[in-house]
Amino acid sequence: MPNDKLPNDKFRRHIAWEAARLVYGQQETDLHRAKLRAARQLYRGWVRQHDLPDDFEVRAQLEVLSQGASGAERLQAALDLHGEADRFEVYRALLAPLEHVQQNPQQHPEGDVLYHSLQVFTLAREELPYDEELLLAALLHDVGKAIDPLDHVQAGLAALSGFITERTAWLIENHSLGQAIHEGTIGVRARRRLAADESFDELVVLSRCDRDGRQRGMEVPDLDEALDYLRDLDETFGE
Repeated sequence: MPNDKLPNDKFRRHIAWEAARLVYGQQETDLHRAKLRAARQLYRGWVRQHDLPDDFEVRAQLEVLSQGASGAERLQAALDLHGEADRFEVYRALLAPLEHVQQNPQQHPEGDVLYHSLQVFTLAREELPYDEELLLAALLHDVGKAIDPLDHVQAGLAALSGFITERTAWLIENHSLGQAIHEGTIGVRARRRLAADESFDELVVLSRCDRDGRQRGMEVPDLDEALDYLRDLDETFGE
């Protein structure tokens, strides 16, 4: 029988936390299996599919485990705002921990991932100041490095699922291939596939900004200023 005694939000949080612990402890590698295992461990009886947390909720708890309590408070506040997630607060919650993620100094002499992301955003804004989807891709392309450094692109896309458009997701997913375009190392088929997309030119811009956003001492806006700019774009030009 389904467990109807606990409020749904508490039920989901318990499962999300236990599933995150299983993944963090490398007892499970698949999020869906981790959720099912966590549900079986915590509650007797049948757990309905729609009572399980989604992948974003589990990855949010994974960030808590890796980044500490402050990340938990930011993410929970984002998800609880007016009963639904404010996407700009979700962006802030995922971006803020990047300040503590250092990179290889040979490839990234600028330092932490947040500073790099703000550089990429700044350079992209200079080229296409009104393309909100591109600017979001520029700012958010590395958020997964605070969640799963081994596969940061897919980790970031999973955490952002439901909070970005398909176009922004496509730009993030393919930004590394854009680097291969600049370097001339991309295969013919891969280039043809990317070039067939209507956002190919913007992908080239994003990849160039990603390459150039690795400067020591570059002046950038702080995180709140960048998010305020994007929020203003949304309010001015959004549907």
